[in-house]
Amino acid sequence: MTPSDGVDDEKRATLRRFAALGAGAPLAGFSESAAANTGESDARDAIAGYLSTTPGAHFSKVRDDLQLGTGETQHHLRRLEDHGVIERYRDGDYKRFVLAGRFDEFEKHALGYLRRETPRGMLIELLFDPDATAGDLANSLEVSPPTVSKYAGELEEAGLLSREDGYALERPATILLLVVRHADSFGERSTELARNADRFLEYDTDE
Repeated sequence: MTPSDGVDDEKRATLRRFAALGAGAPLAGFSESAAANTGESDARDAIAGYLSTTPGAHFSKVRDDLQLGTGETQHHLRRLEDHGVIERYRDGDYKRFVLAGRFDEFEKHALGYLRRETPRGMLIELLFDPDATAGDLANSLEVSPPTVSKYAGELEEAGLLSREDGYALERPATILLLVVRHADSFGERSTELARNADRFLEYDTDE
């Protein structure tokens, strides 16, 4: 059943859930009374809350997960960006979004690749086993060796991986922290890594 204001119950619940998270974002003085009267404030708070748990999400994911329209999403993202609440950055063909001032360039690159299935799998498997070979990664991820090689080249170009002597993560503790903090948005293998993060504390001495 759709309420008289045109916002269905499922969408309203989704927005409210993420808006509660967004209440901690730097939105003070941003939501005008007109926006509050039309529900725009809830949508913007929801986007901020969503990006606090899913940093590096691209436009379509923000739109679809929050059940917003394309024009509605564009409008609110633009307003949040104009007011310095969020940042937009280019990642290949994607426009990705994070809360402003939270991540350096390396972390933004890492988040972009953690949002892609095969590169994310490679990064996580290398956190579990820093000695994993290209063949090991291909077997674990059930992809072809050329696919691993392709993404390894991209990860190296992005500054996340060294192929000088096997495969070695750059700033592994930073990547580990990103995965652990946002594990729920990265899938089951990430959650498993987060549960066993204490096994990887030695990474702190590598940087």
